[in-house]
Amino acid sequence: MTDTVSSALLAHESSARYEELKLAFACECAERVRHLLEDERVTRCLDVLKAYVKGEADRAALDQAAAEAATLANGHQGSRSLDGVGHAAVSASYAVANALGGRAIQAADYAAYAVVYAEGGYGAVCDPESFVAERKWQLAALERLVH
Repeated sequence: MTDTVSSALLAHESSARYEELKLAFACECAERVRHLLEDERVTRCLDVLKAYVKGEADRAALDQAAAEAATLANGHQGSRSLDGVGHAAVSASYAVANALGGRAIQAADYAAYAVVYAEGGYGAVCDPESFVAERKWQLAALERLVH
C-alpha cells in the first residue's frame, strides 16, 4: 500500500505546489503520531515544521529543526519493551525527522509503523493487513491537502 500513497503523491510532481504538498503531507503524517513522541525536543522540531507549513517560520528555522530532529532520531535509545510497543516512539521520531527533511513517503512509512507498533507491537508489523487503515487515512489526508 506504500506504493499507492507514493503514486498518489507523485501524481502531483509536476505541480508548482509539489514541494509545499510534500511538506504539508509529511507534517500531517508526523502530527498523527505526535502523542507517541518521548522527547520534547522532537516535538518542538515538529512544531517548527507545522509553523513552516502555515507560513509562520522561515527556511532557516526549518533547516535547523531538520538537522536537530535527524540527530535526535538517530540517537534515540530504542525500545526496551519486550513486545515492541516501545518502538512506536522510535518510529515516530524518524517520522518527524523525515518530514522535516522533505521526505514525505519515508515520513508516511515511519508514521504508519509508529501507529501499528503502538497498537500491536512486533506481531502487528509482520502482518501487512495491520497497515491498511493507516494507509487509507494517509490517502485521505493527501486528497484533503490537494483539494
